[in-house]
Amino acid sequence: MFVLGVSLRDKEKQRRVYPIVGPIFGWFELITLIILLATGVILGINFHLFHMMFYDMSVPVSNAVTKKVLIVAILTVVTAIHFIVAYRTNDRDRTATEQMLSRASSMLIFILNLFVMHYAIVLRGIL
Repeated sequence: MFVLGVSLRDKEKQRRVYPIVGPIFGWFELITLIILLATGVILGINFHLFHMMFYDMSVPVSNAVTKKVLIVAILTVVTAIHFIVAYRTNDRDRTATEQMLSRASSMLIFILNLFVMHYAIVLRGIL
Protein backbone atom coordinates (compact mmCIF):
# COMPACT_ATOMS: atom_id res chain seq x y z
CA MET A 1 0.00 0.00 0.00
CA PHE A 2 2.90 2.34 0.71
CA VAL A 3 4.17 1.91 -2.85
CA LEU A 4 0.63 2.38 -4.19
CA GLY A 5 0.29 5.58 -2.20
CA VAL A 6 3.56 6.94 -3.52
CA SER A 7 2.77 6.01 -7.13
CA LEU A 8 -0.83 7.30 -7.13
CA ARG A 9 -0.40 11.07 -7.14
CA ASP A 10 -3.95 11.94 -8.18
CA LYS A 11 -5.92 12.58 -4.98
CA GLU A 12 -9.23 11.64 -6.60
CA LYS A 13 -7.85 8.24 -7.65
CA GLN A 14 -6.51 7.73 -4.14
CA ARG A 15 -9.95 8.47 -2.67
CA ARG A 16 -11.52 5.88 -4.98
CA VAL A 17 -8.87 3.16 -4.58
CA TYR A 18 -7.97 3.27 -0.86
CA PRO A 19 -11.44 2.47 0.56
CA ILE A 20 -11.60 -0.63 -1.64
CA VAL A 21 -8.04 -1.93 -1.53
CA GLY A 22 -7.13 -0.68 1.97
CA PRO A 23 -9.32 -3.00 4.05
CA ILE A 24 -8.31 -6.04 2.00
CA PHE A 25 -4.64 -5.19 2.38
CA GLY A 26 -5.17 -4.37 6.07
CA TRP A 27 -6.47 -7.85 6.83
CA PHE A 28 -3.63 -9.36 4.78
CA GLU A 29 -1.18 -7.24 6.79
CA LEU A 30 -2.72 -8.32 10.09
CA ILE A 31 -2.63 -12.02 9.15
CA THR A 32 1.00 -11.83 8.02
CA LEU A 33 1.97 -10.02 11.23
CA ILE A 34 0.34 -12.78 13.28
CA ILE A 35 2.22 -15.39 11.22
CA LEU A 36 5.48 -13.45 11.71
CA LEU A 37 4.94 -13.32 15.47
CA ALA A 38 3.89 -16.97 15.73
CA THR A 39 6.78 -18.33 13.68
CA GLY A 40 9.18 -16.04 15.52
CA VAL A 41 8.05 -17.38 18.87
CA ILE A 42 8.25 -20.98 17.63
CA LEU A 43 11.76 -20.49 16.24
CA GLY A 44 12.82 -18.56 19.33
CA ILE A 45 11.71 -21.38 21.59
CA ASN A 46 13.05 -24.23 19.41
CA PHE A 47 16.50 -22.66 18.98
CA HIS A 48 16.64 -21.09 22.48
CA LEU A 49 17.07 -17.67 20.87
CA PHE A 50 15.22 -15.78 23.57
CA HIS A 51 17.76 -16.93 26.16
CA MET A 52 20.53 -15.58 23.95
CA MET A 53 19.05 -12.08 24.20
CA PHE A 54 20.49 -11.85 27.71
CA TYR A 55 24.02 -12.92 26.77
CA ASP A 56 26.89 -10.59 26.04
CA MET A 57 25.82 -8.24 23.23
CA SER A 58 29.21 -8.69 21.55
CA VAL A 59 28.08 -12.19 20.55
CA PRO A 60 26.63 -11.80 17.02
CA VAL A 61 23.58 -14.02 17.56
CA SER A 62 22.66 -12.26 20.80
CA ASN A 63 22.98 -8.87 19.17
CA ALA A 64 20.94 -9.88 16.10
CA VAL A 65 18.14 -11.55 18.10
CA THR A 66 17.81 -8.58 20.45
CA LYS A 67 17.65 -6.10 17.59
CA LYS A 68 15.15 -8.18 15.63
CA VAL A 69 12.85 -8.66 18.64
CA LEU A 70 12.97 -4.93 19.34
CA ILE A 71 12.18 -4.07 15.72
CA VAL A 72 9.31 -6.58 15.59
CA ALA A 73 7.88 -5.12 18.81
CA ILE A 74 8.01 -1.60 17.35
CA LEU A 75 6.56 -2.92 14.09
CA THR A 76 3.65 -4.48 15.97
CA VAL A 77 2.83 -1.24 17.80
CA VAL A 78 3.11 0.85 14.62
CA THR A 79 0.93 -1.64 12.72
CA ALA A 80 -1.72 -1.47 15.45
CA ILE A 81 -1.72 2.34 15.27
CA HIS A 82 -1.98 2.27 11.49
CA PHE A 83 -4.72 -0.38 11.55
CA ILE A 84 -6.83 1.59 14.04
CA VAL A 85 -6.49 4.89 12.18
CA ALA A 86 -7.17 3.28 8.80
CA TYR A 87 -10.32 1.46 9.87
CA ARG A 88 -11.76 4.36 11.83
CA THR A 89 -11.32 6.70 8.87
CA ASN A 90 -12.00 4.42 5.90
CA ASP A 91 -15.43 5.90 5.19
CA ARG A 92 -14.65 9.58 5.89
CA ASP A 93 -12.00 12.24 5.30
CA ARG A 94 -9.14 12.17 7.75
CA THR A 95 -8.11 15.01 10.00
CA ALA A 96 -4.59 16.38 9.58
CA THR A 97 -3.41 14.37 12.59
CA GLU A 98 -5.00 11.16 11.31
CA GLN A 99 -3.49 11.73 7.87
CA MET A 100 -0.04 12.29 9.38
CA LEU A 101 -0.35 9.20 11.60
CA SER A 102 -1.53 7.07 8.69
CA ARG A 103 1.21 8.13 6.30
CA ALA A 104 4.01 8.10 8.87
CA SER A 105 3.01 4.68 10.20
CA SER A 106 2.71 3.30 6.66
CA MET A 107 6.21 4.48 5.77
CA LEU A 108 7.61 3.21 9.08
CA ILE A 109 6.00 -0.22 8.56
CA PHE A 110 7.63 -0.41 5.13
CA ILE A 111 11.08 0.52 6.50
CA LEU A 112 10.84 -1.70 9.59
CA ASN A 113 9.94 -4.69 7.43
CA LEU A 114 13.19 -4.21 5.53
CA PHE A 115 15.10 -4.32 8.83
CA VAL A 116 13.18 -7.41 9.96
CA MET A 117 14.20 -9.15 6.73
CA HIS A 118 17.80 -8.01 7.21
CA TYR A 119 18.04 -9.50 10.69
CA ALA A 120 16.28 -12.67 9.50
CA ILE A 121 19.05 -13.05 6.92
CA VAL A 122 21.72 -12.27 9.52
CA LEU A 123 20.31 -14.87 11.92
CA ARG A 124 19.99 -17.45 9.14
CA GLY A 125 23.65 -16.90 8.31
CA ILE A 126 24.68 -17.35 11.94
CA LEU A 127 22.52 -20.38 12.63
